[in-house]
Amino acid sequence: MQLKKLNITAALAAASCALIAGQSHAETAKKDALIEGWEFNSAFLYYKETDRVQAAEAILAARGDFGDDKFLNLNLVVDTLTGASATGAVAQPNAQSFTRPSGEGSYTTAAGETPLDDTFHDTRVQLDASWEQPIAQNLRATGGGHFSKEYDYLSLGVNGSLAWDLNNKNTTLSVGTALSQDTITPEGGIPSAFTPMLFKNNFGSESAYEQAFDQSRADDSDSKTTTELLFGATQVISKDWLMQFNYSWSQADGYMSDPFKVVSVVNAQGITQQNLYEQRPEERNKQSVYWQNKVHMAGTYLDLSYRYMWDDWSVKSHTVDTRWRFPVSNNWYIEPHVRFYQQSAADFYKPFLMQGQALPEFASADYRIGEMDAQTYGVKVGTVLDGGHDLGVRLEYYQQNPTNPGVELPGALANVELFPSVKAIMLQVSYSF
Repeated sequence: MQLKKLNITAALAAASCALIAGQSHAETAKKDALIEGWEFNSAFLYYKETDRVQAAEAILAARGDFGDDKFLNLNLVVDTLTGASATGAVAQPNAQSFTRPSGEGSYTTAAGETPLDDTFHDTRVQLDASWEQPIAQNLRATGGGHFSKEYDYLSLGVNGSLAWDLNNKNTTLSVGTALSQDTITPEGGIPSAFTPMLFKNNFGSESAYEQAFDQSRADDSDSKTTTELLFGATQVISKDWLMQFNYSWSQADGYMSDPFKVVSVVNAQGITQQNLYEQRPEERNKQSVYWQNKVHMAGTYLDLSYRYMWDDWSVKSHTVDTRWRFPVSNNWYIEPHVRFYQQSAADFYKPFLMQGQALPEFASADYRIGEMDAQTYGVKVGTVLDGGHDLGVRLEYYQQNPTNPGVELPGALANVELFPSVKAIMLQVSYSF
């Protein structure tokens, strides 16, 4: 399910970007085309978290040259995810039982362990297509569409952009926009905000439980609309230095909660009394600035970028990403990669709620919108083959470190791990032809 996958999105995106961005450094010779007029980039990515989610993703990007600076771009992504996902419930000194999101069946978490829903399994197919061509002297236009389908999630979108070349094409100004419509139809339906998780054992009959479960659902499905704008400038500083600066804005309206996430209500001793389904605002405005430099230095290629993001949920993040490619022989190269990420918590992030206190308007215990930092360390080894084709293998280690945003931990919660780190290994094989 798409919302469940957000905890690994940054890691997957960082690795997948190497498929396109990383290849550009190796294009020292024109590729021999497998199909006349077409170039292809492909990759297979494997991602595995310790005791949690694992993912396998295949990517194929194609670019067709139709002459007169007209191009068709196609991107296909197919991935599968399985494993266990954190529910938001707090760990306890005793074993805990939970009802599965569908309302059918239950599972138990051992004492001291972070509650994980082990039913996480999904397959996603994504297709992006765009057409670009000149529409006036030094002015190019691009228009495209987006389709992504999972078992319980559908995303449809359109996008367009304009790019204006100035200063003998040493400067490019660009503006782009995108509109997407997402529909979620989770198994078991959309839970009403702050309704408690129900257990069959608390009801006298199956029909009584089913009736109560149905009454706890707000609807079978819900949707979200996202509008995005991007303004960019790319400047050739010298023959060895290319700089890019972007500003982006997005607004999302609609269902923003995760129907599978809960918030634990604990007493003064830190013991869970019930688990309530979360509630997030139905609007989110995000802004970001992005600065990237690609520099050729003594036969090496440095790609260094910084991104700052802020939104009206009070989430702020900093991302520094560095790739540095070194030739080790005529056809081989090595590319270390380091990425640092730091994030503040959303203003409605609550690791838990206290019994007897009034419910807030919004609350989520999802650590992905909590305070955290993350690091990625990796290296790619590649070779430029005959015809300019590029083959590479990248291995990376990723660690996400949630932190306590300053909440006092009552009783038993002080003796269990509420903010465990998430560790993952990523392996990517890419081939450009």
